[in-house]
Amino acid sequence: MEHRELELFLHLARTLNYGRTSLECHVSAATLTRTIQRLETRAGVRLLDRGPRGVVLTADGQRFTAYAEQALELWEDYRAGTGEPAELVGELRIFATVTACQALLPDLLAPLRAAHPQIRLAVQTGDAAAALARLDEGEVDAAVAGIPKRLPQTMMSRTVAVTDLVLISSRDGSADGTFVVPARGLVRDAAFRWFRKTGVKPVIAAEPDGHEALLTLVALGCGTGVVPRLVFESSAVRDRLVELPADPALEPLRIGLCARRADLRRPLIAALWGLRP
Repeated sequence: MEHRELELFLHLARTLNYGRTSLECHVSAATLTRTIQRLETRAGVRLLDRGPRGVVLTADGQRFTAYAEQALELWEDYRAGTGEPAELVGELRIFATVTACQALLPDLLAPLRAAHPQIRLAVQTGDAAAALARLDEGEVDAAVAGIPKRLPQTMMSRTVAVTDLVLISSRDGSADGTFVVPARGLVRDAAFRWFRKTGVKPVIAAEPDGHEALLTLVALGCGTGVVPRLVFESSAVRDRLVELPADPALEPLRIGLCARRADLRRPLIAALWGLRP
């Protein structure tokens, strides 16, 4: 069986969505359908079922998934043993916030691009609080995200940056007890721990989903914001903001490269994990 066919099947086995696999793997829906049909013909069993609730793996499909993973790993082991560098191919899906994309990903991914230029990088952006959930659900292969004190046992992390949390206000405004805080996530939790420690009883003016949106609201004078310094210093509205003193200082935020523990044996994930910027 062609390695590309096995890669397409494994991608579909993870997404259980023909449209998404077709889009992310850059093949037409018809090509993907024919590929799965060829695999089913050769295997002599049905690998996937389409029902009213979507696509599901059959019992044979689950067994075939294990076979496909082992077959690709054996091929990579063989290539590595020929004395020639193994040329990794395939798609690596990475989630990061807009700020992390600009401030961290170039240095983090440069060694991977240099060592394995054939890997296709698919970068998704969004709310920092959703990063680990997307990783846990298999929507991405790795995430650059804030690391909680207790990371789920199914995941591994490697710290890539540490940033302070800071209080930010509009240059034209004043700190009057009104705050803008993230709707969810580690920064929100840290902000409320700081409120309790200092005895501050905040009036919450807004709870945006992302840090970039939060800084825009602060720049408009909606209240004092709590954000990572990395976000503040990278912001396009920084010249309209000012950092306020915090006593005591807010706790720092660790940002890490995160992946599912079980995926570290996959060649693409192992390549990403093993390289250092």
